[in-house]
Amino acid sequence: MTESNLCGAEAAIVRDALECRDPLPGTAGFAGQLDDSLVRDVLGRVPLFVDAGATTTDGTAGHDPAWAFEPAALDDPRLVPAGAVAPVDDPLAGQRSHWTLPSPDPEPDQDAAIDTLANAIRTAGDAVGGGRRDVAVAFSGGVDSALVAELLDAPLYVVGFPDSHDVEAARTAAEAMGRDLTVVELKPEDLERAAPEVARATGRTNAMDVQIALPLYLVGERVAADGFDALAVGQGADELFGGYEKVVRLDHRVDAETVRGAVREQIEGLSRQLPRDVLTIRSTGLEPVAPFLHDAVLEAALRLPDPLLADDDERKRGFRRVATRYLPAEVATRDKKAVQYGSLVARELDRLARQAGYKRRIDDHVTKYVESLLEDADARSD
Repeated sequence: MTESNLCGAEAAIVRDALECRDPLPGTAGFAGQLDDSLVRDVLGRVPLFVDAGATTTDGTAGHDPAWAFEPAALDDPRLVPAGAVAPVDDPLAGQRSHWTLPSPDPEPDQDAAIDTLANAIRTAGDAVGGGRRDVAVAFSGGVDSALVAELLDAPLYVVGFPDSHDVEAARTAAEAMGRDLTVVELKPEDLERAAPEVARATGRTNAMDVQIALPLYLVGERVAADGFDALAVGQGADELFGGYEKVVRLDHRVDAETVRGAVREQIEGLSRQLPRDVLTIRSTGLEPVAPFLHDAVLEAALRLPDPLLADDDERKRGFRRVATRYLPAEVATRDKKAVQYGSLVARELDRLARQAGYKRRIDDHVTKYVESLLEDADARSD
């Protein structure tokens, strides 16, 4: 084993976390091979895949490689669950859960909880930024990416079609913050070109995942062309702090019966979403930087009292109170649309699918369109 087989954290830190079963050892996530085991952090921030055909259940060696950080490197990739440990010689059948998300009691003092969260966010910004000057921010004009921009003091890039909500929101937010903004304006042909790249990188062709990943890919492509080597994002804030309407409505989209329980559901669901985002950004040649997914922030978020989560009047209340220390009130309090809608990527991809003959009456017509684009791209490359 070499430490280069581990991504995201030093081997000594992960060894200590293994021994102590510490789910939050102060990292921004990790995965890979440590000695004779494969490991993946409790939140699943670093993707890790094993090949279902690489070994047999009795431990008999099969073909190599047995694991990889991206699905395209394996014949039959399976995502290792968040918090899992598995033997390298039998990574599929030998998986076991080693770390679980903590369930600490909420901090009863709201002011103390806000101070703790503010300190954690600053710690995370320092840790993931590390004084680097080659980071740019995927900026939508919402509070999440605006706070990342202030923490890292990095250039701002927004992506979207010319009449999109995100482009206008980013312009007004950047003006309020006194910051310059680079606008990456999209055309329909950008989606046609990029959709196969996203599908190939993530191993996913379903409409929702591709619609979410496309803006990340296209802004990352521009950021990389401009000479940066990392892309900072606000990922995790909605999940950690109660940013979704469904956690207040407690509708059919959640199983929980309380706002606190619904927020926890969203946090636990991050392990399914993050591989898509990380793999998309990496496919552009950039490394993702996500301050709000640092262990320090996660730990503080889990201790927020219920009144600082969400209700009918305000979502992400505690997070916004921290944001007001850095941002103009009009930016710290504004809501935004999901990126696939705010950028108009979802609308335009649907339109392209229909133009190509995949009508809405066809089940999952956008997914079928993306699959056709990938097949055509693969055929051209053969």
